[in-house]
Amino acid sequence: MTAFEFPIRIYWEDTDAGGIVFYANYLKFFERARTEWLRALGIHQRTLREQSGGMFVVADAALKYLRPARLDDELVVTARLQEAGRAGMVLAQQAFLIEPGTAARTLLCEGTIRAGWVDAQTMKPARIPSDILQKLHP
Repeated sequence: MTAFEFPIRIYWEDTDAGGIVFYANYLKFFERARTEWLRALGIHQRTLREQSGGMFVVADAALKYLRPARLDDELVVTARLQEAGRAGMVLAQQAFLIEPGTAARTLLCEGTIRAGWVDAQTMKPARIPSDILQKLHP
């Protein structure tokens, strides 16, 4: 399965005192890529919650940091579905640096994110609606 790609530019607010991207910000970058991946599939999270009463929540995240990103760097963050079941899904995500002046990419960070489906009111696990599962498995 081909990975969804989302561009990210690094701004001052993304960096720490050492001038590199603060490690927790990769979780934000991954979240943005997952949200845009769902949107590209026709799944809009606010509408989904309003119409179905459910939502995805991150249940587990494991990240590996390989190299730092710095101010003004251009990244591509990917999201690729690894598995989807009746109550959740697992995504593989990566953040690549686009090397300036080239199309070359350098892997900076990679991770696995497990998201579960919950009832938005009770926050208890529930089954993903079948129409959403169909969109996740084109």
